[in-house]
Amino acid sequence: MDVMPLLLLVAGSAGIAAVARRTPVPAPLLLVAVGLAVSSVPGVPDYTLDPHIVLPLLLPPLLHTAATDSSYLDLRAQLRPVALLSVGYVLFATFVVGWALYMLVPELPLTAALVFGAVVAPPDAVAATAVARRVGLPSRITTILQGESLLNDATAITAYRVALAAAVGEGATWAGGIGEFLLAAVGGVVAGLVLMAPIHWVRTHVKEALFQNTLSLLTPFVAYAVAEQVHASGVLAVVVVALYLGHRAWEVDFATRLQEEAVWKMVAFVLESAVFALIGLQLPVVLRGLGEYEGVLAAWYAVAVFLVVVVTRFVWVYPATFLPRLLSARIREREASPTWRGPFVIAWAGMRGVVSLAIAFSIPLTLHDGEEPFPHRNLILFLTFTTVIGTLVVQGLTLPPLIRLLKFPGRDVQAETLAEANAQAQASRAAERRLDELLTDERNALPTPLADRLRIVLERRRNAVWERLGQANPVTGESVDDTYRRLSREMISAEREVFVKLRDARYIDDEMLRTLLRRLDLEEAAAFRETA
Repeated sequence: MDVMPLLLLVAGSAGIAAVARRTPVPAPLLLVAVGLAVSSVPGVPDYTLDPHIVLPLLLPPLLHTAATDSSYLDLRAQLRPVALLSVGYVLFATFVVGWALYMLVPELPLTAALVFGAVVAPPDAVAATAVARRVGLPSRITTILQGESLLNDATAITAYRVALAAAVGEGATWAGGIGEFLLAAVGGVVAGLVLMAPIHWVRTHVKEALFQNTLSLLTPFVAYAVAEQVHASGVLAVVVVALYLGHRAWEVDFATRLQEEAVWKMVAFVLESAVFALIGLQLPVVLRGLGEYEGVLAAWYAVAVFLVVVVTRFVWVYPATFLPRLLSARIREREASPTWRGPFVIAWAGMRGVVSLAIAFSIPLTLHDGEEPFPHRNLILFLTFTTVIGTLVVQGLTLPPLIRLLKFPGRDVQAETLAEANAQAQASRAAERRLDELLTDERNALPTPLADRLRIVLERRRNAVWERLGQANPVTGESVDDTYRRLSREMISAEREVFVKLRDARYIDDEMLRTLLRRLDLEEAAAFRETA
């Protein structure tokens, strides 16, 4: 097996994503653009998407890291809009986009058109949420987009399987399709509920951080595989388990949490970068075999489908936002009245991604009889690719200026800092009471300087938040906590240099050096988190 193409993909995409952080262009869009450009260079390897790799090997860890970073409480509070988008909209888009393609392309069977509708139905909100965080969208909109992206793949994959069974002639019926959908949804949730408690029990009872992180990396794959084994939704199983583990992460050992955060950040960065680069690299593959649809006709179909996809989301989002309020007095009492701006951004943020391409590539070459080719498969691949690229480029590039133009209210940093300070003050008081209780027990006797040190550390943690509201240094422009952090790093840097010199002089060996440096690294991390 030649590993060089894989190494080039990972290294190249990671480098481009790193460069994107220094530009105003979101990383997903730059990666797609570079992938498109590189795909036409002679000698570039063929990076055809394999659905047997993307769906079971790339999708679970991406879902897991997104779900653990999400808030279960926020998602529960926005359950209605999330469900209307991740289930209702996906099914609506499947039928509307499929019907539009059926009317647009002569001799295309309705079942094959519905397969395409299911393929392009689920938006990939990775790019949208990245933009949302960068430009400061209200947290409610960001939560809705995150929740939609976590759950809509399950709906789309199930709808695709039902439509595909009808298209290839496996005798699918409406009743069978509804039954399969319910089995996938309920089975996926049940699989997640069954797995989440035992996995969390192991995480809280085994204190070996390396084993814990190995278990953490395996968890999304296990959840996905177990659910798919019983023909349920692996996507839902992964999301349920990850939301539970993320909600209860505070119960896990601190060393595990520190390592886990670093590991998953690296995994997410590499996978997201490679996935968006892969999208652009599919251009040569989808252009092969278009036959009669090459040229102007293919371009016309691509533009028409793109417009239908964009308009369909608007047609769904606005009624789904305002109709529940009109029909329910309880909703009107409990929720603030939405403006037109929030739904507009949600509708415009319907960018498609790699899941749509992976599903499209899984369309079989032939029908159930194994002889007749799947109708217009190459055209469906091409239109999926153009829809993904079109939504990423057009909507992705215009979303940041659109958000700025609509002038959403920004975050109230002072109010957030005050809330943080009050929370820290309550926690510090509880810690002081607990320390006093412990010190009354002779088994916990400490010399006075050490006991005072515990109180000083606690006092520093309590005051650090309030100091962020203070005046900046008139000479340097730094806040108090910025100066504290800088001086702490300078002191630790001086210690680190001495340790290295002692190692070079063979006064201490490398093993001791690593122990001392790790201690300094933990202190530096603690100082940074104290004031971050």
